[in-house]
Amino acid sequence: MAESNDSISLGTEKIYLGGKEHHVRTRCGSVSVIVYGDHDKPALITYPDLALNHMSCFQGLFFCPEAASLLLHNFCIYHISPPGHELGAAPIGASVSAYCVDDLADQILEVLNFFGLGAVMCMGVTAGAYILTLFAMKYRERVLGLILISPLCRAPSWTEWFYNKVMSNLLYFYGMCGLLKEFLLQRYFSKEVRGNAEVPESDIVQACRRLLDQRHGSNVMGFLQAISRRPDLTRGLKRLRCRTLIFVGDSSPFHSEALYMASKLDKRFSALVEVQACGSMVTEEQPLAMLIPMEYFFMGYGLYRPCQLSDSPRSPLSSFCISPELLSPESMGLKLKPIKTRISPEV
Repeated sequence: MAESNDSISLGTEKIYLGGKEHHVRTRCGSVSVIVYGDHDKPALITYPDLALNHMSCFQGLFFCPEAASLLLHNFCIYHISPPGHELGAAPIGASVSAYCVDDLADQILEVLNFFGLGAVMCMGVTAGAYILTLFAMKYRERVLGLILISPLCRAPSWTEWFYNKVMSNLLYFYGMCGLLKEFLLQRYFSKEVRGNAEVPESDIVQACRRLLDQRHGSNVMGFLQAISRRPDLTRGLKRLRCRTLIFVGDSSPFHSEALYMASKLDKRFSALVEVQACGSMVTEEQPLAMLIPMEYFFMGYGLYRPCQLSDSPRSPLSSFCISPELLSPESMGLKLKPIKTRISPEV
């Protein structure tokens, strides 16, 4: 995860680490979109989890050279931020109407129309994965495929409702306080990287903690309230016809939710990858674990990694530890099978 937010202002646009920021006016307010890559390539849109943006949710994946070569070689990347979650965002005024998950899905459609995009590949984490799944249900012709990390699809469980209620109260009375950040870090990361009294926090957790300091409590509250009121999408999952690849860490608090969602998707078009010793944000904790499953997923679309970059010896997903089902011809075409790939943590 990178901490740098160096930018060059260009009127209402900024350039971040080679990408340009656009502010797209929508029916529900302005939304920040940071674009990387060649606009003539197919589009891949990302949507982060609660209180995060592309810097804190996807940089681990895009800073991994092997994954970056696969994604940037094949796609132009459009990082969409929830309202008020972009870098340097001002507090959203009390006069702005509350929004719901349908509003956020509709915002994505307005973003696609603004850039003149047709069907896109989608990648989302937890709450962001829910928004993109809802978008795919509402606008099927605009989605090529879904890559979902620790996704949600049901209404909040009692446990999640309780935690969300506690976080809402903390945000209301104390803003982005230390206790709230602890709740969020437990949501994102496994205990292996969060540290304890004897083991310090990992660099990615420390970086995320600092990036959370930049969030305004009122802005996070808006997204939290919307995702807390989300409806159950289960009935619509079987009707999804786009290919879907699900990643989930086995230490994620949403592990059972991801398995439930995978069980409800059409097995001809979906696959599941579980990552050992990893929390919800596989994109940050173990981005290399996503590489080979994504390669085979994209092969079904005729997309490949540049041949000059061979398989990384550092990857925990070497060919001998991948489920044979993932390497089958069916998994490279329309008939992706549900799989369970266990990945040993790096020593």
